[in-house]
Amino acid sequence: MKDIDVAVELLEKEELALAIVKHNRVILTSSGRGIKPLYTAYEEHKIELEGSSVADRVTGKAAAMLCVHAGVKQLKTKLISENAIKVLKESNIIYEYDECTPFIKNRDRTGMCPVETLSLKIDNMDELLVGIKSFLDSINKGN
Repeated sequence: MKDIDVAVELLEKEELALAIVKHNRVILTSSGRGIKPLYTAYEEHKIELEGSSVADRVTGKAAAMLCVHAGVKQLKTKLISENAIKVLKESNIIYEYDECTPFIKNRDRTGMCPVETLSLKIDNMDELLVGIKSFLDSINKGN
């Protein structure tokens, strides 16, 4: 079975938000919401992500940038934003999606996801990482 198929099967069977597989070995699974699971994977498993296959529920521009920068080989996602597709088209990542949307919505579906908004202004990976960290820190303070 291909890594991407293993990742997708895990995503479905375990109702996860993210599954990352490389050489038939599970690198990470998460049921967390938003960008946090992929950001955490990038920060904690960056070297292992190179050549991996990622199954994700929702992929916005920031997630696409993380995948590209980490050297992910293949991505399968349920929902993807148009800006994420633009990023992936300029990469070597093999990607597939079920549904495309102009942008990723925020949790209460009243507007654009804050991380999608942030990523639209940024093309530099270092700036994106700082922005995501700042966003995650701000929501953690609210808990």
